[in-house]
Amino acid sequence: MVRAERQHYNITLAILTIAGTAYALQQTMVIPALPTLQRDLHTTTTWVTWVLTALLLVASVSTPVLGKLGDQYGKERLLVISLALFFVGCAGAAAAWNIWALIFFRAFQGLGAAVFPLSFGIIRDEFPREKVGVGIGLISAVFGVGGGFGIVLSGLIVDNLSWRWLFIFGAIPVAIAAVLVHRFVPESPIKTPSRVDFLGATLLSVGLVCLLLALTEGESWGWTSARVDGLFAGAAAFLALWVAAELRVPEPMVDMRVFVQRQVLFTNICALITGFAMFGTFVLIPNFVETPRGLPADTARLVHYGFNASAAKAGLYLLPSSFTLLFAGPAAGVIGRRTGSKWPLAAGMLLSGISAVMLAFWNSETWQILGALAVLGTGVGFAFAAMATLVTEAVRATETGIATGMNTVMRTVGGVIGGEVGAAILTAHLIHGTKVPSLRGYEVAFVISGVAAFLGVVAAVLVTSRRERLVIAAETSD
Repeated sequence: MVRAERQHYNITLAILTIAGTAYALQQTMVIPALPTLQRDLHTTTTWVTWVLTALLLVASVSTPVLGKLGDQYGKERLLVISLALFFVGCAGAAAAWNIWALIFFRAFQGLGAAVFPLSFGIIRDEFPREKVGVGIGLISAVFGVGGGFGIVLSGLIVDNLSWRWLFIFGAIPVAIAAVLVHRFVPESPIKTPSRVDFLGATLLSVGLVCLLLALTEGESWGWTSARVDGLFAGAAAFLALWVAAELRVPEPMVDMRVFVQRQVLFTNICALITGFAMFGTFVLIPNFVETPRGLPADTARLVHYGFNASAAKAGLYLLPSSFTLLFAGPAAGVIGRRTGSKWPLAAGMLLSGISAVMLAFWNSETWQILGALAVLGTGVGFAFAAMATLVTEAVRATETGIATGMNTVMRTVGGVIGGEVGAAILTAHLIHGTKVPSLRGYEVAFVISGVAAFLGVVAAVLVTSRRERLVIAAETSD
């Protein structure tokens, strides 16, 4: 009787898609606007990059914490809170009076990152079993699709309006999503009545901040500097203490026995590799196609690659990947129902590797870039959807939020490492007498991303043993 009064799952899926898109757009919309922000707010390149770094740090810390709170107190309730905090961050960023205010409110926006693990949990709790994979696939695809469109929209807004409109336009769908979630998305009946593990949350948060800060600032501070070495040492110490604490407390934030379970462990390894391969490629493409735009004439004559694209046009190059990703996510859910989700994951890693190799060897024509990115979008869509499904299948319903939140953190860490490795490779391969990366540097970076993705294929195949696959197949057919 109670079930009949709950909203149809398609309505829930549509609302969760709006929420996910709103966050994904804001994550990338500021990237093309960084030079404008630096000029208008009279700041340095170092501080303007913290507009990205602040959101990344807070998102990485808050995602598992809010995911766990959703498991304990209700996923719909925490999703509304997360969206409300995200809206405050958008509104504050739009009104920012200096770079410090903008960095603060961007950090506040990071609290909205929990929209994805909370959405995965709601889908698992509310959807018919045969629809869970497709639903998770669509929400996973939104993460990449929204990011691609965000760069395109940002270029158009910055070229024609003030940068403040980036956050005004971003706040509107967030507000709509918060109201719709509160009004139409039912509260999950599955909760974990337990105490909050403040010790575990604190140790994990400090450890992640130290790790990500070292990775993001290593190039500018110096990889062998005392600050970076201290941050890496702090990350190792706090994360080790976190593991020790979680093994001792009666109600841990993360059950380590689940975290080292084969399916969860290898899926998280794939998340790390996917983040590395995806961001190592996506971060490089805009720079590649914009070259030699903005360079002095004498330097531009030495550059024999690129398409001289504007910031807005560079975003358009990413659209093929956004479109294929949108369809690949749900398709992975359908395929996963028949074969098990490890195979869409393996296929996604394989396609991501192939796309990176294509970019390394065929990059002189526009159609070659667009074709490679279409393949990349398909691969990323398969991988994102399959990873979320594999994690939700492997854990109890009461652990969905924290488990998918940790998977997101692994993907974020991989993305940061990929971006930094790509930047280091380009810095090591410069055109003689200039500070412009050579074509060889880009090709090496693409090849490394491809090799990482191919290693991910091996990890994906190891996600489940043959016996476990037979059990999953039998349960799916029932």
